[in-house]
Amino acid sequence: MNKELIINAAPQGVEIALLEDKKLVELHHEKADASFAVGDLYLGKVKKLIPGLNAAFVDVGFEKDAFLHYTDLSPYARSLLKFTQQAISDNSPQGFNFATFQVEPEIIKTGKINEVLSGKPNILVQILKEPIAAKGPRLSCEISLPGRFVVITPFNDIVAVSRKIHSAEERKRLQKIVEAIKPKNFGVIVRTAAEGKNTAELHEDLAELVETWQTIQGNLKGAVAPAKILSEQTKTTSILRDLLNEDFNRVVVNDRNIYNDTRNYIQRIAPEKAEIVSFYNNGLPIFDQYGITKQVKAAFGKTVNLPSGAYLIIEHTEALHVIDVNSGYKSVGNNQEQNALETNLEAAAEISRQLRLRDLGGIIVVDFIDMKLPDNKRKLLEAMEECMRPDRAKHAVLPISKFGLMQITRQRMKPEVNINTQEVCPSCAGTGKISSTLLLEDEIEKNLSYLITHQHKDLTLVVHPIMHAYLTKGSLFKSKQWKWRWKYGQKVKIRENTNYHLTEFHFFDKHDDEIKL
Repeated sequence: MNKELIINAAPQGVEIALLEDKKLVELHHEKADASFAVGDLYLGKVKKLIPGLNAAFVDVGFEKDAFLHYTDLSPYARSLLKFTQQAISDNSPQGFNFATFQVEPEIIKTGKINEVLSGKPNILVQILKEPIAAKGPRLSCEISLPGRFVVITPFNDIVAVSRKIHSAEERKRLQKIVEAIKPKNFGVIVRTAAEGKNTAELHEDLAELVETWQTIQGNLKGAVAPAKILSEQTKTTSILRDLLNEDFNRVVVNDRNIYNDTRNYIQRIAPEKAEIVSFYNNGLPIFDQYGITKQVKAAFGKTVNLPSGAYLIIEHTEALHVIDVNSGYKSVGNNQEQNALETNLEAAAEISRQLRLRDLGGIIVVDFIDMKLPDNKRKLLEAMEECMRPDRAKHAVLPISKFGLMQITRQRMKPEVNINTQEVCPSCAGTGKISSTLLLEDEIEKNLSYLITHQHKDLTLVVHPIMHAYLTKGSLFKSKQWKWRWKYGQKVKIRENTNYHLTEFHFFDKHDDEIKL
């Protein structure tokens, strides 16, 4: 599979498009003033304990207090509280040695929030979910710092290897390596990308993460809550960190600073891949050049068309998302069951893409076309699971119910991407009415007459293609263009522009500068 990352930098922020085999599968927006992104670390002040919810509201500087549930406290919450206070009040120039930190006993799973956070202390927290709708951020005290091959979790000594590494020998090998190089007081999760990597590569990744933890420790010194302690990497580098593999063959950027940062980052984590980064300055917008704008217009909106003629209807409510599959006009054959299966399999591939593209989370209910045979229902379930496999968000797919519905749950980390693909008609400005085209010709001629009487020469009139055809139609000496030439004694060039709306026109001088009327 060919993977490409196209990065469009604009004043209001950065847009990142991930293409798989030229097809848009993920679209990320990173606002210029972005804050409270998933993974960011904050020093928060506990404001309110809610025993009924077994949760706390924490001030992290957002307009609404963030939410911290007991289940997100981490077994090492007491160690984290002790570390936070110790790091804030630490006066030593180098900072205290974390390897000598005495870890506190774990909290019990069925405990109460007011037993752990009594006294409303300051605590180091990590953003688990970005602010969504009217809700503040969701927090976690299970601090984790992800690298390319490993993830470190402070205060425990556990080594875990990704279940996606199936070889028992490889899992044992990685476990031994990490146990040998792991510093004290850090737990390590070995990621799938570590498969086949040597000790030096794993050690380098681990050392960088330990260094990041030391930076956090330094940033806490003298900090006053609420305060940001560490930002997650930029979206670009975090996507590259999680996705960069042999399938990745191109990263295109239209901003020199992001280009340099991206290239340096890849040079550091995968020197052999540094050449895949290229700088784009072709004039045409970068998303237009790579066909992303067109794909966005086609993929977002209530109706999504499929190549076969089938289509999806996607509706959103507060509690869930509903997707209806319709067969459209195409028939694969006379067998109704086979038609339904073919359409459903095509829809499954597009639905999995839509979930990633729009970043839909929570409960998704899909109404597939009814099928009678259990074998076909099983095939559809297997196809859906396979299509969802590349999705990095945690998800679960249930078999088709008696009512022919499939239920999917998908981790919700941030607000869904919602792009309005409809545009206000530039001709009527949304009123549904435009001035008569009969009067348009008179209006153009009136402006032309005014310009010529004010000594303008070598004029060019630019109009919509339909208007261009109307003004230049007819045999020689009979078109409007020729009539104007005879009437005003000079030639007027007429040029078409597909970007103009039907009743739009502009005059340009011989230097191709627009003449403002």
